Amino acid sequence: MPLDSAFAGRVYPPTEPYEVGREKIREFARAVGADHPAHHDPGAARELGHRDVLAPPTFLAVLMQRATDPVVYDPELGLDYYRVVHRDQRFSFTRPVYAGDVLRLVVHIDSVRSLAGNDVIELRAEAQDAEDLPVATIRMALVSRA
Repeated sequence: MPLDSAFAGRVYPPTEPYEVGREKIREFARAVGADHPAHHDPGAARELGHRDVLAPPTFLAVLMQRATDPVVYDPELGLDYYRVVHRDQRFSFTRPVYAGDVLRLVVHIDSVRSLAGNDVIELRAEAQDAEDLPVATIRMALVSRA
């Protein structure tokens, strides 16, 4: 059964605040092979003008995965997650992500459409810091195979 295109435009409530930890950044950096000292050593990051350990650009994928759970598992949408493949993910930054940041994401369903018999859902999350200032926009597309 195709996904309901009426879900386009839906906005989900903000996620719970997530405090970005130094060790989480280091773990992620090791996992993706980001070996620049700014991702591991606060002193090296400060020497480059950063306030603390700098998260690799794709670090926000961790938060995006959690933030999209309410969409993916929304019974009204009817997405069969066992048939889903990750099509695309993009990050646009207003500023870098640092250890100590407290972030929340607000997820938007930008579109739901059919493509070659498959359903494509395009999601966007706006990441904000504890002062509600913008940090990044994360875009993700999922394909539910026919």
